[in-house]
Amino acid sequence: MRDSLGSTEGTGTMTGEVSTLRLYVLRGMYLLNVLLVGSGFVTEFVHRQAPWDQLTGVAFSFWAALATLSAIGLRYPLAMLPLLFIQLLYKTFWLVVVYLPLRAAGRPSDLAGGFALAIVLDLLVIPWPYAYSQYLRKPADRWR
Repeated sequence: MRDSLGSTEGTGTMTGEVSTLRLYVLRGMYLLNVLLVGSGFVTEFVHRQAPWDQLTGVAFSFWAALATLSAIGLRYPLAMLPLLFIQLLYKTFWLVVVYLPLRAAGRPSDLAGGFALAIVLDLLVIPWPYAYSQYLRKPADRWR
């Protein structure tokens, strides 16, 4: 059975087939990361007036790493799938732990809409049957 982006479910294979269309959609998501996240980092880095404080530096370093590794995702979209999980989780945590309390205190954020859109896109783009077969059903690597 194929979903709207061509992933197959119930194929009986441990690899969980992923359609060519889905691979291109994943590549599109990685390209968005490279262009949007990468350009945001570069712009902030070039135009900063003073050194960043530690936490700001950590955030921008994380985004630089995410954009750089997303470039690898253009070539290896399934191997770099954990990047999309990281993106999905950190943006979800931010919305719940940071944004909702800010909003309740009457201090909205410009980031909320973009983060919510990115969460929806991640949920749609990630090939969930493949992720399930590779990260939950597949036997774990040995410890010794």
